[in-house]
Amino acid sequence: MELHNLKPTAGSTHAKKRVGRGIGSGTGKTAGSGMKGQNSRSGGGTRPGFEGGQTPLFKRLPKRGFTNRFRKEFAIVNVSDLEKYDNGTVVTLELLLQDRLVRKVLDGVKILGEGDLTKKLTVQAKKFSGSAVAKIEAAGGSVEVI
Repeated sequence: MELHNLKPTAGSTHAKKRVGRGIGSGTGKTAGSGMKGQNSRSGGGTRPGFEGGQTPLFKRLPKRGFTNRFRKEFAIVNVSDLEKYDNGTVVTLELLLQDRLVRKVLDGVKILGEGDLTKKLTVQAKKFSGSAVAKIEAAGGSVEVI
């Protein structure tokens, strides 16, 4: 079985109801909207969450916390992920993107100290954790904040 061979079970799907196609169709004239009222009008109906004037649920629930508008979000790379590079490699943002260690740049790349590193690398990133700096320098490499 392959994707192009898949189809719904016989009888499980129905044709869309075509409304407003004459009196013989059973859904002509008012097209199933009834005679008068808000929902029969063009553009009628209420917005999602409207409860007929009663205070809606989203307003009745307690509010907590806040969102920091100035929060920075970094793409994370662990020291153990850098083990794949050869000795003497300069690890740049472009190299990390090319090798898919970073998918989105966001506000920059931060190197964290998870795992071990044995290769001597020059790592360029926007931020480093203290343990990452220690492990990179212990392996004989260097750190460059860009």
